[in-house]
Amino acid sequence: MHAPAQLTAFAGKHKVAAGPLHAVARLLKEWVTRDPAAQILIFDDATGSQVDLNLHGSLEQVLQRLPQPRIETPAQEDQAPVPARTAGRPKLGVVAREITLLPRHWEWLATQPGGASVALRKLVEHAQRDNKAADEQRQAREAAYKFMSALAGDAAGFEEASRALFAGRQPAFLVCVQEWPADVREHVLRLAQRGWSDS
Repeated sequence: MHAPAQLTAFAGKHKVAAGPLHAVARLLKEWVTRDPAAQILIFDDATGSQVDLNLHGSLEQVLQRLPQPRIETPAQEDQAPVPARTAGRPKLGVVAREITLLPRHWEWLATQPGGASVALRKLVEHAQRDNKAADEQRQAREAAYKFMSALAGDAAGFEEASRALFAGRQPAFLVCVQEWPADVREHVLRLAQRGWSDS
């Protein structure tokens, strides 16, 4: 299980916990111990996706099942083995995967300095840099949509809010979510904040 940086948990339409994975797990374990019938939904703040968290058993058992944060002391860092240098190019964490291109694309790549792999890496890096703002907006809108689909899919104005969100019409979006439960509205607005062009 990959540990998301920040989580937010809801019991029904009410926010009951927020923070790093281990802190949220502790709070939620206390919550379900007091109210075993509680319907808890947990969301990754970065993606808006739901996160499964097994809260059965004791608090110690719940925490043991979670991925443990890796903490390296200076002593451990000093003892880390240094890989022996070998002949050839240094390993840069390159992952080989298959891609499909048209013949004219392969022909163009073959003429580039360093060959196809170098040219493709440069193209991807340029695209990442040039599209950073647009990518962040898209990711924020997708996160907000995933969250609101789970907790406000049946709310008045959901369809209109979805259209306004993906069209980048912030004023219309704000009007659509105005009557939603306060915690849900506050969280969806926070997730969507980077999705507006003037953010």
